[in-house]
Amino acid sequence: MNVIEVKDLSFVYGVDTPFEKKAVDNLSLSIKQGEVIGLIGHTGSGKSTFVQMLNGLIKPSSGQVLLEGKDIWEKPKEIRKVRFKVGMVFQYPEYQLFDETVYKDISFGPRNKGLGESEIDETVRRAAKFVSLNDKLLGKSPFDLSGGEKRRAAIAGVIAMDPDVLILDEPTAGLDPKGRDVLLSQIISYHKERKNTIILVSHSMEDVARIADRIMVLNHGRLEMLDTPRAVFSRVDELESMGLRVPQITRIMTILRGKGYDFSDGILTVGQAFEEVVNLLKKEGKR
Repeated sequence: MNVIEVKDLSFVYGVDTPFEKKAVDNLSLSIKQGEVIGLIGHTGSGKSTFVQMLNGLIKPSSGQVLLEGKDIWEKPKEIRKVRFKVGMVFQYPEYQLFDETVYKDISFGPRNKGLGESEIDETVRRAAKFVSLNDKLLGKSPFDLSGGEKRRAAIAGVIAMDPDVLILDEPTAGLDPKGRDVLLSQIISYHKERKNTIILVSHSMEDVARIADRIMVLNHGRLEMLDTPRAVFSRVDELESMGLRVPQITRIMTILRGKGYDFSDGILTVGQAFEEVVNLLKKEGKR
């Protein structure tokens, strides 16, 4: 079942001014319930504008966003309801923190949904658990947390609203490799348990290769590709012409294939590369 359908979607900034620019250009696509979509594109390709139209933060200049088959702008006065179903975690989400304790910050969304106190408490603690925030941290001011803890607290605040679609705009930006791996693992665990739809906007090809079912490539506001990670990252020349690259391990394995090593095409992760090397060594040892 499609949770989101986009039909002929466009958005233009600065209409009828010298600075007029089409940020999103006639996009049409469908996203299935439970899918993980990786969204990539060079800076200025329209990624942020596109995802903000999915939950009604920006109204399209033309076209439609259908959520569960209904145009989200059919009843403009009810657009707020859409934002409970399509949750948005902005880049550097720690700047979204505002309340006096982490607990109160996470509870803000559920409280505005009208949940009772016991349900709010259960929801807050479940969301905190997903991102590994313990009870001690819930009682602290969010401004006393470390950078990584702030990031996780802000994400928990959106998770607590239990959205059908969770949009993450560069969630690992600025984190060290360990922090990035931990956060991605938590997102993967959350998705496995909730079975919701996730849209991950990222400049990290490694991140989207690891987590995505399909990858969406935007270029100057247009949809250039929407396919599996293996299919997208096999189009190296096209990606490079758009200022993008393939995962580093994919490039290394491609170079080795060109030098005659019998490796499979479309290696996307270090784990896959390790298996290929082990298998090759076993073959060589049997000769």
